[in-house]
Amino acid sequence: MKQRIISAIVFGAIFLPVIILGGTPVVILAYLLASIALYELLKMRKLSIVSVPGIISLLLLWIFLLPNQFQDVLEIIHFTKIEFVLLAVLLFLTYTVATKNKFTFDDVAFSVLATLYVGIGFYYFIETREAGLIYLFFSLFIIWATDSGAYFIGRAIGKRKLWPEISPNKTIEGSLGGVFCALIVAILFLLFTDIRATFLQLSIITGVLSVFGQIGDLVESALKRHYDVKDSGKIMPGHGGILDRFDSLLFVWPLIHFIFLF
Repeated sequence: MKQRIISAIVFGAIFLPVIILGGTPVVILAYLLASIALYELLKMRKLSIVSVPGIISLLLLWIFLLPNQFQDVLEIIHFTKIEFVLLAVLLFLTYTVATKNKFTFDDVAFSVLATLYVGIGFYYFIETREAGLIYLFFSLFIIWATDSGAYFIGRAIGKRKLWPEISPNKTIEGSLGGVFCALIVAILFLLFTDIRATFLQLSIITGVLSVFGQIGDLVESALKRHYDVKDSGKIMPGHGGILDRFDSLLFVWPLIHFIFLF
């Protein structure tokens, strides 16, 4: 626990000032975190980031992460992000032939989906911060409250397993407790910030985000169980890798952007 607390403090001391500052530093941070997360995902599949498919995946990720204010770069070459994805698929499939199927069709599917999984989440991290610091803080506090509530309430009164085949320690009581704690945080945001929502709207939004945050956590747990790894990485002692810390937020950031800003 001591190691987890120290790691969290060190990471928070870097992460929080950057998101408060906003702008280019947030973009740089997103590129760094997403690149590490993609490396962790490819490593699960035993694919190297310093290989032809690894480099294609990384370049596609960097293109996908381009925020709206840099869209002019793509317009110069008359390519959309979707067209780059299609081009990457063609290159991946070509590589399966070049390697005589050592790099398989399944590897192609994994590489494309891994890139989109990470890219979509961190792209909306950038866009959510661009829309306003309040939305980013809201997402962070909702997930922290959900995780903490699920952990402590689950340990105290949890009896019924939530999804034992995926994550044996999670309970239904803990999951509901996480949603309850998230709702408390939402009420505090409603009372002490200028977030644009009524009590009913924010309650529904918070419930949806809390549930999907937990689904994001389970998705990464399923990945790790499938590939028989304990943690996605070791960059944060006591916490694991970047994916281990951001799995919930990769689901929440796109949703909070759609719900609040569309």
